[in-house]
Amino acid sequence: MAALTGITVLDLSRVLAGPWCAMMLGDLGADVIKLESFDGDDTRGLGPPFLHGMSAYFACCNRNKRSVAMDLRSPAARPLLEALVRRADVLVENYRTGGAQALGVGYEAMAAINPRLVYCSISGYGRDGPQAARPGYDFVIQAEAGLMAITGPADGEPSKVGVAVADLATGQNAATAILAALLQRAGTGLGQRIDVSLFDTQLAWLANIGSSALFSGEAAKRHGNAHASIVPYEAFRASDQAFVLAVASEKLWALACAAINRTDLADDPRYASNAARVQNRVALCAELAALFATAPAAHWLALFDAAGVPAGPINSVTQALAHPVAAARGMRIEMDGIPMVGSPLNLSASPHCLQHAPPTLGQHSDAIARECGLDPDALRAAGALR
Repeated sequence: MAALTGITVLDLSRVLAGPWCAMMLGDLGADVIKLESFDGDDTRGLGPPFLHGMSAYFACCNRNKRSVAMDLRSPAARPLLEALVRRADVLVENYRTGGAQALGVGYEAMAAINPRLVYCSISGYGRDGPQAARPGYDFVIQAEAGLMAITGPADGEPSKVGVAVADLATGQNAATAILAALLQRAGTGLGQRIDVSLFDTQLAWLANIGSSALFSGEAAKRHGNAHASIVPYEAFRASDQAFVLAVASEKLWALACAAINRTDLADDPRYASNAARVQNRVALCAELAALFATAPAAHWLALFDAAGVPAGPINSVTQALAHPVAAARGMRIEMDGIPMVGSPLNLSASPHCLQHAPPTLGQHSDAIARECGLDPDALRAAGALR
């Protein structure tokens, strides 16, 4: 049995952060009911690519959910909504601040129906504070919360990360907070409101870079594929292609030098410690680059692998998906003809599960209405359901 079997989640969110959070809960066994407008989640139309009429974007974050298409603005939808809230353990929403209240699904209204409800709000800048009313978009958050300033070539323009990391990290933070709130509810019998924002999450995810800025009072710099405080820890070009080398300790530095038959580098006082290597980064990396250019990447990677030094090729996305580890770990799956990346959550006693393929819009409207003791045809005739 999966860890969250018996937990019901109402997913009123759309795009990525909220749906990612709800999918994680679904992967862990929760019954996730996705409440969508008649137009559906925005990502249903984001593409190409599309497969069987479904966008890859929507599919990536909406498996293990059942879809109900309903008009929350319609008074006729209220009996179904309230029935769902009464049976729910968790509600996830990411409306702009004030949007949930305008639709009658704000925290106070939902908690009055079900005091045990764990209500998770996801926003761009938090539900309070000076910019609570602003919408949140990953790209803008990456820019405003410092990530772009430290991403990209040292002598080039700031760059965004290739995937929506602020959205994804916020979704993971939301799922973590929900699990903590469910654990507390087991003792108190009461739910609570969770307030998670993209800005807060991205600022926290600056991690050591943010801490260094607080320590030094100086703005962090871009280092491209290099590391601000570890050397050598970057990409190098071999004679045929690039690879990465991550020497994060003195032990690894000694092993790396021995592996490439350059123990003289380990003995050189300019490179005797990581602090010295950071100070002499340019000279050291120039020596290494000249050496690595003399042989193919596979040659160097084999040497480093034998020595236990972290190094690897720079794979394309298709190469990464075809990696033997992906196959061995079940990270490539297919549900009803829809290929997906699998769940990384592996629990020995309560493994993650595959319950539902990403749903079509309103695929489960009738079944869920009947589960709530309501007539779907009557709801549809009243304009509340599709």
